[in-house]
Amino acid sequence: MAKNYLNHIDGKWVPSIAGKTFKDTNPADWNEVIGIFPESGPEDIERAVQAAENAYESWRLTPPPTRGEIILKAGLLLKQNKERLARLMTREMGKVLKETRGDVQEAIDMAYYVAGEGRRLFGQTTTSELKNKFAMSVRMPVGVCGLITPWNFPVAIPSWKVFPALICGNTLVFKPAEDTPASASEFVEILRQAGLPPGVLNLVHGGPKTGEALVHHPRFRLISFTGSCEVGRLVGEHCGRTLKRCSLEMGGKNAQIVMADADLNLALEGAVWGAFGTTGQRCTATSRVYIERKVYDSFCRALVRRAKNIHIGNGLKPRTEMGPLINESQRERVHSYVSSGIEEGAHLECGGGFAQGAGLKRGYFYQPTVFTHVDPKMKIIREEIFGPVVCLMPVKDVEDAIRQVNDTAYGLSTSIYSRDVNHAMRAIRDLEAGITYVNGPTIGAEVHLPFGGVKNTGNGHREAGQTALDIFSEWKSVFIDYSGKLQKAQIDAD
Repeated sequence: MAKNYLNHIDGKWVPSIAGKTFKDTNPADWNEVIGIFPESGPEDIERAVQAAENAYESWRLTPPPTRGEIILKAGLLLKQNKERLARLMTREMGKVLKETRGDVQEAIDMAYYVAGEGRRLFGQTTTSELKNKFAMSVRMPVGVCGLITPWNFPVAIPSWKVFPALICGNTLVFKPAEDTPASASEFVEILRQAGLPPGVLNLVHGGPKTGEALVHHPRFRLISFTGSCEVGRLVGEHCGRTLKRCSLEMGGKNAQIVMADADLNLALEGAVWGAFGTTGQRCTATSRVYIERKVYDSFCRALVRRAKNIHIGNGLKPRTEMGPLINESQRERVHSYVSSGIEEGAHLECGGGFAQGAGLKRGYFYQPTVFTHVDPKMKIIREEIFGPVVCLMPVKDVEDAIRQVNDTAYGLSTSIYSRDVNHAMRAIRDLEAGITYVNGPTIGAEVHLPFGGVKNTGNGHREAGQTALDIFSEWKSVFIDYSGKLQKAQIDAD
């Protein structure tokens, strides 16, 4: 019997007002229903916003160290429940168990990091141009914030938004992806158990119409969105018209450079992990690899060999290295890109179709796919595929590699493998991306550093690290004049 889940509004688990529901199924076995969830409408968003507004004044005035203690307790509860949450997440979105454990660990790390900010939240003290006057800046909360998160990191990415927003004193309405609502419900329940007051964090389930209702609600002060560029543009357009603050974290077309002087075995491991980890369903996944011509042929052969031997299956099984895609529409999308690459003349070295075999018939499995002889104008090299598809291209030297890596509309994550410090420093300086790894894959961000990109990847904000506080707080400048007389800044004295 599938579990019936509810929205969480004003500290209570409640059904949607209209009573509509949807099913959440296992992408490795579509016959398994994880749960039944409320399909929420504008009236549910209104109810959640009202609860968040009612809770705001008290939460805003709660001392930040006290807020931090609640977040720390949530981190400890996440740690206690790590295995249970990881197994639920694998059933819900398909990635292998070691990766879902890592997803929960990222949320634990974020909780610990943000909890410490409760005793920091530093501003600046500075000098004044006038006598007997003191000047400083302090962080203030934004207000009621709307959060929309994707399905590929259903605990980690909510933690990137929820914990910094809470420590800054905001109240929240959170809409998770409809493909991973159970993980989100468990995340919110842990915060409830940690002592978060009613109304501070409200959870509203649903699909695109629910997200649209959230974005268009007039009383949000801020919208934080992680997802596709297509939807992100719509979110940004609306926020621009209504002057809502807006944080957008969107797609990537990430690239790894392999120089001839690199540790080629290490570079191979990085490319395989970057391309096929999470079945390629990461915004930081490696979808392009540029290889110096001297080692191109041998590196291609080795990577194709590895790709052919990846064990595909249910992520709960110990032998499984790569799970399914998230749903049927995503599998069709990936397959359409593969078909486009073949039609445009790229060489399909391996993969290119639905994975077959025992235990794979009722899941959205796809073969690890490798292309060579890819023209820079092809769709498979220009557009984000979000699946286990990687393109391999030869380059003349490091300058040629950097030029080709930068020839994209995106700019999230990049990587270079080389033993030459000069190559590494040129890459750090010249790659147009928010993240650059040296001798590491394009995936593997850490929570205490800024996460985000340039170009079409986002709108300039960064999640994680101290920069997340800049999304969820406003700066206030404070001037204290103790001269006992009217002093006029920038006005010449008589």
